[in-house]
Amino acid sequence: MNVIMTALPVEHAAVLEHLVDVRPHRHRSGTVFDVGTVAGHPGHRVAVVETGAGTTTAAALTERANAEFTPAAMVFVGVAGGLRDWLMIGDVVVATKIYSYQGGRSEDDEFLVRPSAWSVSHRLDQEARRLPRGDAWHSFLPDQVEGGAPAVHFEAVAVGDVVLNSRVSELAQRLHKSYNDAVAVDMESSGFAHAAHLGDQVRAVAVRGISDFADGRKATADREGGQLLAARNAAAFAIALITALEPDDDAAGGNEPPPSPVPTIRNKNIARDNARVGQQNGVNFGSFRGF
Repeated sequence: MNVIMTALPVEHAAVLEHLVDVRPHRHRSGTVFDVGTVAGHPGHRVAVVETGAGTTTAAALTERANAEFTPAAMVFVGVAGGLRDWLMIGDVVVATKIYSYQGGRSEDDEFLVRPSAWSVSHRLDQEARRLPRGDAWHSFLPDQVEGGAPAVHFEAVAVGDVVLNSRVSELAQRLHKSYNDAVAVDMESSGFAHAAHLGDQVRAVAVRGISDFADGRKATADREGGQLLAARNAAAFAIALITALEPDDDAAGGNEPPPSPVPTIRNKNIARDNARVGQQNGVNFGSFRGF
């Protein structure tokens, strides 16, 4: 089992386009996951959840999904604002480093940044870098791809609970000065990465599609379909990545070893002063599977 996190309805829908036999899985605390199988890949099951925007809910539901499914890998799929002129709408950015840019110390005349940062899982990074070679992942893209297939970039992203829609604001200048290697900005990846890091080092990666350029024209880009294109491209790459991983152990045709023999305990209980209190035969304790 793998888990895909999304924040917006358009991102969630883009992932579901790739799944069949989707059924709701309701967590006892109310979270509803959609669990299905990647079309054409019966050995790869995926649980998908829509968190809503922001780092806090992304972190909380990442922890919840990790505890519920014990996934082999977790991927956050979403859109992002581009911070580089060489990016194109629809390009895919695999976050090699995720900055949380809002941490710092505010002085009278300056803001001293104190960032946190998380790196992508090495295993997922290596598998992701294989996908653009030969363009095999293009088979997961939507049928109508205008202007050719999107480029894939392996770069840092900056994350905070702010919608950035300016290249000249105080925040834009801070990102340029203190997080200069970040090529895109989003609102969830740091919460996701932090929760994954605390979740016993679960393998995690954020895959973002460029939907606008954080330059004051976000609304126009959204009206022109930038979010839809970015979400579908990011989802396609994420699904291709998941299918490149080992199939689920419990899937049909999987290689899960047979369960260990169930121990049978035969004992005779002796009470104090050697009074016999009976005999228990065939008491089974079952097999225990670690999570």
